Amino acid sequence: MKQLSFYLAVLFLVAVTSAILLDPLASRGQSKNGGQPGADTAKRNALLSNSLTWTFGGKQQHGWYLYTPLIRQLINTKQDSATVPFARAVARWQAKSALKPSGVIDEETLYAMIKTWQDARLKDRTVASPDQLLTAPLSDFYDPTRAEEFRQVERRTYAAYKRMVAAAVADSSLGLAHQRGELASGEKYLKIISAFRSPQYQEKLRREAPNSGSAGLAVNSPHFTGRALDVYVGGEPVDTRDSNRALQVQTRVYQWLVRNAERFGFRPYCYEPWHWEYVK
Repeated sequence: MKQLSFYLAVLFLVAVTSAILLDPLASRGQSKNGGQPGADTAKRNALLSNSLTWTFGGKQQHGWYLYTPLIRQLINTKQDSATVPFARAVARWQAKSALKPSGVIDEETLYAMIKTWQDARLKDRTVASPDQLLTAPLSDFYDPTRAEEFRQVERRTYAAYKRMVAAAVADSSLGLAHQRGELASGEKYLKIISAFRSPQYQEKLRREAPNSGSAGLAVNSPHFTGRALDVYVGGEPVDTRDSNRALQVQTRVYQWLVRNAERFGFRPYCYEPWHWEYVK
């Protein structure tokens, strides 16, 4: 009887060892599809995109749907956020970022993504000197009555902006009204809302909007440099309400900027779809 028990135990051990050798994924606790995210992960992302509670700039946020265009660009996918291919692209990005490759955009992953975007922004917020600035023409501005003192832009930033606008105008899918490669006078999209702002003017804006918070009118604003541009991408120009930002991130112009602005040296401020900074 003892010999029979020993013989059965040996057979069981051989069977288990053979299974592991034949299926190396099993030895790592992975499924045969490589442990990649599946339908359950996609459902989880669909839920969290609207319900994840997190904080930015001292304000409670709900979901990450407002950042979907930026997330797609970051993880290099065009897939819908509720799909399995999207979840697998998230997992690849997580693995490269030393995160657990779950495929789920949870709080940890979202904060890591935001850190990536924030780290790419302007670091030096030194106030631009007068010789670094030029006064852009009214035709470049969203407000056709904007005073000359508020139309100043850092020179290299303005040149890059004009190159970017020319590329956008040349893209027929955007349907921008134009004349000789320039935005037409009646076209609002991509016109400059605000550029250089002096510390004194920024403080005036803060006093007029005391509840703007740290995610709003920064004390150490990149607008001081003349290298930050607020451009019109739709909706109310600079309204941070979720409903307005949800409209803005769906416009063709905003999504074009997400895909193309970096080619011209511009990086986004993720919280404000209209805000882009020249970082070269």
